[in-house]
This record gives sequence, C-alpha cells and structure tokens, in this order.
Amino acid sequence: MANRLADAISPYLRSHADNPVDWFPWGAEAFAEAERRDVPVLISVGYATCHWCHVMARESFSDPVLAAELNARFVAVKVDREEHPDVDAGYLSAASAFTGNLGWPLTVFTTPRGRAFYAGTYFPPLPIAGRASFRQVLDAVWDAWENRRAEVDANAAAVVGALAAASEAATAAADLPAERELDDAVAVLAAAEDAEYGGFGTAPKFPVAPVLGFLLSRPAGTGVALRALERMASSPLHDGLDGGFFRYSTRRDWGDPHYERMLYDNALLLRDYATAWQLTADEWAERTADGVAGFLLDVLRRPTGGFASAQDSESTIDGARVEGTYYRSTAQERANLEAPPIDGKVLTGWNGLAIGALARAGFALDRPAWIAAAVQAAELLLERHVRDDGTLVRTSLGDRASDASATLEDYGAFAGGLLELALVTGDVGFASAARDLIDLCLDAAGETVCPFEVPGGGDPVLQSNGMAIRVDPSEGAYPSGLSSAAAAAHTLYLLTGERRYERASREAMRLVAAPAGATPSAFGAALELMSALAAEPEQLVVVLPGGGGDASGMVDAVRGRPSGLVAVVDESQAEAFAAAGFELFAARTTRDGLATAYLCHDFVCRLPVTLPAALG
Repeated sequence: MANRLADAISPYLRSHADNPVDWFPWGAEAFAEAERRDVPVLISVGYATCHWCHVMARESFSDPVLAAELNARFVAVKVDREEHPDVDAGYLSAASAFTGNLGWPLTVFTTPRGRAFYAGTYFPPLPIAGRASFRQVLDAVWDAWENRRAEVDANAAAVVGALAAASEAATAAADLPAERELDDAVAVLAAAEDAEYGGFGTAPKFPVAPVLGFLLSRPAGTGVALRALERMASSPLHDGLDGGFFRYSTRRDWGDPHYERMLYDNALLLRDYATAWQLTADEWAERTADGVAGFLLDVLRRPTGGFASAQDSESTIDGARVEGTYYRSTAQERANLEAPPIDGKVLTGWNGLAIGALARAGFALDRPAWIAAAVQAAELLLERHVRDDGTLVRTSLGDRASDASATLEDYGAFAGGLLELALVTGDVGFASAARDLIDLCLDAAGETVCPFEVPGGGDPVLQSNGMAIRVDPSEGAYPSGLSSAAAAAHTLYLLTGERRYERASREAMRLVAAPAGATPSAFGAALELMSALAAEPEQLVVVLPGGGGDASGMVDAVRGRPSGLVAVVDESQAEAFAAAGFELFAARTTRDGLATAYLCHDFVCRLPVTLPAALG
C-alpha cells in the first residue's frame, strides 16, 4: 500500500500517514482510480486541531479490519479543510442535504466523478443513541452502490442541481441596508444576547468575533459587544496564562471549552479588544489585547515570521493523548508538561487577518513590537506566497508551498492586512501590493455578476465535478472571501478616490444584503462593511515632519479613534503615496514644521491643523 500522505504539506494529512487506510490526498488521481475500479469515493474532511477528527482517527481509521473493508470497497481521500477551504465549502453545502448536524470530521461519499450522494459527520465505532456506526454506514453505502445504483446517481444529480441553484440564488442582488435597517440588525442581535453571561445563545457558544466587530461599529450595539468581550475575557474561554482564546465553549457560561486555539479567532478578537479599549479606555480591554497579542507572537509565530494556523486541544501526557489537561494546569505544572502541538502551516488569508489586527491594535495601543511582527509576516508572504504572475499561494510549511488553489479569502484578507499595515507604517509598498491583489480579482471577474473572482479560477477538480460554489458568502467565525475583498476595495477607494473600487465593494455587498439582514449573526463582517458604506466616509491623515517627531502629541491624540480611516506618514512618505496614485495624500505637507492633521469626509477636507484639540 502506497503512503501518499507522508510528505504532505498539511500536518493533518501527515498525522494520518500511518493509518492502515489507503489514503489519497485531494486531487484528480483519486477520482481516476475510483473510475478505474468502479467504486465510490469516501472524502474525509477535517483539520489538525479538530477534537472529534482525532477521535474518529483513533477509533476507525486506525482499525486494520475496518480499514481493510474501506480499502476494498472505496477510494479514500483525506482533505485538510484549512488547506482546501473551497473543497470543504462545496462538500459541506452538499452534506446539508443529508444532515442538519454539520461540522467536522465531515464524511462524504461520492461517485467516481466526485458528486456527493450521502454525507454525515462523526460516526462512532459502535452504534450509539440512534447514530449508526461507521461500519454500518460503509455497509449501507456499499449496498446502495452495488444494488441501487440508479438511486445513487439520482441523489448525486439532485445534489449537483441544488448546488447550482444555490449558486444562482447567491448572485441575486438586493439594495444595501440604510441606517434604519442596520439598526434593525443590531436589535435582532441584542434580542439574542445572553444577559447573564454575555454573547449569544446557549450552547455550544462561540465568540463570533465578526459580529462583535459589527456591533462595536454601531452606537446602539456597543453595549452588547462590550459586555460579551468583558465576560469572555474573565471566563474559561480565555487562557489567562498565555492569553489566547479557545475556539468555543460547550456551556452557556463559557465553561468547558473545546481547547483548540485558532489564528483567525485570536486575530479578530485582538482587533475587537483594541476597539473596545478605544471606546472605553478600560484596563480589562487593554490587558486582554496584550494577552491575545502575546499568544500570537509567543506561541503561533513561526521562525520564518509567519503565523501558524492553530494550536491543538490535545497533548501527550503519560503516554496518552488527552484534551485540555495542559490548559487546565497551573503555570508551574505546565512547565513540566508537553505543550499541545502547533499546526505550523502558514495560511495566506489567516495571516492577512493577523497582520491587519496586529497593525491596527499595535497603533491603537502604541505597541511597536506588534507592528514589527506584522511587517515581518507581510514581508514573508510577499516573498514566498506571491508567484511571479502576482497570484497567491494558499499555504506553506517552512520553505515548501502547497499546490492547493488560493481562494478569494486569501486575496481579500491579505490585501486588507497589507492596507492596515500601510496606514500605520507609512510604507506605500504594502498599499501598492494590496492594490495589485484586488486588481487581479477585479480583472478575473470581468463582466460577471460577482465583482471579485479568484485569478486563474478555483480548484480545478472541484470545478470539473460540479461541486464548486460560485459565490460563497458564508462567514461565521471569520469574514468570507467576498466580504474581505470588498472591505479591501472600500479602503482602496478611500485612499485613491477611484470609484471602481467603491462600486465593486457595493456590488459585492448587494449580493449578501438580503441574507445578512435576515440572519445578522452569520454575516458580521459583511454588516460591518455595509455600516461603513452607509455612513459618510471619514479620512484622517497625519503628516509628520521629516525627522518623524511629534512634539504636539498629534499621533497619540488620534490613536483612540475607533472608526474611520487613519493614516500616519512623514512628508516623504506622503509624497510617495501620492506619486503611486493614492490621491488622499496629494499635497499633504506639514505646517510650520509641526505634525499636521488633515481631516476629510469623502475627500472634502477641512483646513489642516497642528493642535490635537482642533481635531474635535
């Protein structure tokens, strides 16, 4: 039996390399083999820090008897959802036709053409509480394949048709919400607030950082967001020793968390806590932001400068893999324990979120080390994740790059992070690189309904088997590719004055305006951008003297501004921005050798001021 996973980029795939299952990685080879043998395909989707993925691996994929049955009747494909998010999204959408209990591990059965005809999530080794065992599922699927092939083909065709219909529906545009509709969305979220423990709903309970970001951007929503952030900070969801937040809690009071810690959660929560500090100047917000940034820099930062995708929930203690023991231990006890492993792959989009959060929070709280870490990560990605033709690599590990297709999430989130970094460092190179990425996505879209497309197209296998999602607006734990690209385009408009960026941003948000209004808890990032689009844009440029000094304290005065675009440059940097086509910086100079601020609303600017008090 060939070992096709031993040299994979993905640590998740490598963790399955020694299984007795004859795994294939995602790709055309697996489906060609299924076609040759005339057998169905089992696609198992998970990720390295997924607790139930570990459980199913130990219970089922490590069982030689069950593996022999699986190998004889199926072609088995192992997919890292973080490496192939478009594959995960397509098959997760397909799985919704068979189960309402979506999650990971995701277990999908397809025809040799890759078309799903049955799906579920975790299957136990023995039947439990009405849930079939994995062996029973394998037997039932094989029986259907052998004896009811017409039914299998009909199910597969129906799923493909449903995906096509959903893709068509996702291109139906609606009017962007006005202020009243945005306040209605806030009211819906406020009605779902857990008044006792903060946050939303009962259990399982997630931090939903994008929703908190939206609420922080609306005066009527700040109270709900601040209560959630403060209560989460003092709860078991937050590791008080090294500052990171866990992915979710199994209890309403934020207790008994699942202990994996994700880069995206902590990046977005760093941004939210920094905004909370800007709004309140409360010590708890600053302290928590310091802790989250410490986790990013001390635990997830790689020697190369990029940020790892996650830290596992399990560690090896006394020869056994156990969940949570390390995190429930004191600092002294942890010193004698093996820390949970890190999934060290560097994902472009998630690193873009971290770069943007560290840049914004580093400026707000005056933490130069955070900004320096963001610069290092950005330079790594620009060097190793941007190909000669300008397209992006999805993920890398050390000096090796994956062949997985980059997604719109990568282009949008990385561009957004680069723009945040440009605003606080004054380095026009970061802004120009971000513009190049968004321009590629605009050019790839052409005259299609969606204004942003992945340059070069998406995953070719997914496209060929009809399982690709044309426009995926789904958010939840972090912004969708559509929202990320649209937000970056909006920032580019504020910097350049080019209306094509603003039009693209608005057109993208029109595609999700209706579902966002109906289900605001699932579209936090989109709603935050819609809120910015509904308001008169504010742009603030602070120009420092040639030596970079700020005797007037102007920079410190603007650190606390939680909304609007804020850029700090010296005179030569302002000139470089203007020369590169960023119109906001044209003719921005100091007055009387002092730090000078230009406050503008949609490019209509007040007279420059040199005293912080004059900003109002």
